[in-house]
Amino acid sequence: MGFIRKLKRLPGYLLATVLLASCTQPEVPNALSELIDRQVLRVGTLYGLTTYYNGVDGPMGFEYELAQGFADYLGIELQVYPYYSYNSLLEQVASGNLDIVAAGDAISPQLANRFKFGPAYQQVSQKLVYRQGATRPANLESLSAPILVVEGSSHARTLRNENVALPDLKWRVTDDRDAEELLQMVAEGELTYTVADTNILDLQRRRYPQLSIGFTLRQLQSIAWVLNADQDDSLRAALIEYFGMIQQNGTFKVLEEKYFGHVRQFNYVDTRAFIQAAESVLPQYQPLFQQYAGAMDWRLLAAMSYQESHWKPDATSYTGVKGLMMLTRDTAREMNVSSRTDAEQSIRGGTEYFASLLERIPARIASPDRIWLALAAYNIGLGHLEDARVLTQKQGGNPDLWVDVKQRLPLLRQKKYYRITKFGYARGDEALQYVENIRRYYDTLVWLDERQTAQVRYSME
Repeated sequence: MGFIRKLKRLPGYLLATVLLASCTQPEVPNALSELIDRQVLRVGTLYGLTTYYNGVDGPMGFEYELAQGFADYLGIELQVYPYYSYNSLLEQVASGNLDIVAAGDAISPQLANRFKFGPAYQQVSQKLVYRQGATRPANLESLSAPILVVEGSSHARTLRNENVALPDLKWRVTDDRDAEELLQMVAEGELTYTVADTNILDLQRRRYPQLSIGFTLRQLQSIAWVLNADQDDSLRAALIEYFGMIQQNGTFKVLEEKYFGHVRQFNYVDTRAFIQAAESVLPQYQPLFQQYAGAMDWRLLAAMSYQESHWKPDATSYTGVKGLMMLTRDTAREMNVSSRTDAEQSIRGGTEYFASLLERIPARIASPDRIWLALAAYNIGLGHLEDARVLTQKQGGNPDLWVDVKQRLPLLRQKKYYRITKFGYARGDEALQYVENIRRYYDTLVWLDERQTAQVRYSME
């Protein structure tokens, strides 16, 4: 009776899946019913920016959040088992010790013959990566040194296939480094070549702008979760239903935007200049950002300031806004700022003004969407932001989600749209770029700050 009670808590589709599989495949254990009976979903993954890591507020990562969502969907507990090796992950799911592998790796023909897969939810390309300034390789035949990739990864499987047609191809594998470390080694000149998927490369280039793309090794490949090949299809059916649901209700779109949406555009010169300024200019203003941040993250405020003025206290735009936080005369007066070019006054005034915008964003909107919408309002004003949100709702989008609103902001520049808005014409495309730039600067500052903290801790030990 206990098992039946657990089944009754399932969504109708999943209940039907469990019962149908139980009736039609008695010789094969019902994978989904075993999960429900156990009340635990065991997910294996790798440590990494796009998979799983322990952040300030607890576990984070694109794959982790997807897995947590699936566990919540089933109404059971999630247990995450991070591994250091692809091969170990695959061995564990093959032996039944893991229910799912969610490592963000692409499906290859070799794996397709050994495992089942959930539905594909992303596509990535494999790029040959080298360091900026070196001779750009045009193809595998033109490489001047061996390629190093992670043992057991889709990159290793790709190179193994290429090796058949190119017997002279030089490449090696490592189980001691992960994909992020290999990219760092290339950036720092310790390694000549590696292969990376576009999603992780987009993130790492915000940290190491000297990473350059030589050529595409594999065009779009699908990413999906790995399942045990010997089980029935009940768990796979549940995954199809889950991913279909989060695609339909926008949850997947929001998650993808959170981790990848702002890093797909890359500017080498801008990224390098920002990192140099963060190391040489920011330290003199960092105590002020920390002093006035209050409950906000000082690094977000610093990222705003760089976008506004490149941390130049006497900066002035053609519209007449001035200072580190580029305050208008009216805003400065409202925030009791007597000198907009005084660094401390500008940071205090800009911070207080941004805090007031955060408070005026509808309370139902959660972070980080609340933050991105407030940033857009800082750039074009709450009135124009509200116009974009109304337009979003009229077009069937969610006015409380940045991923939907940002698609409509550029429309505020088109007459067919701004003629029917309350506040009229606005440079919404600039507001969109403004927010996305700040998000990229913020990510880089978080990484620089955490790296510095780790170095200080290491030196003290």
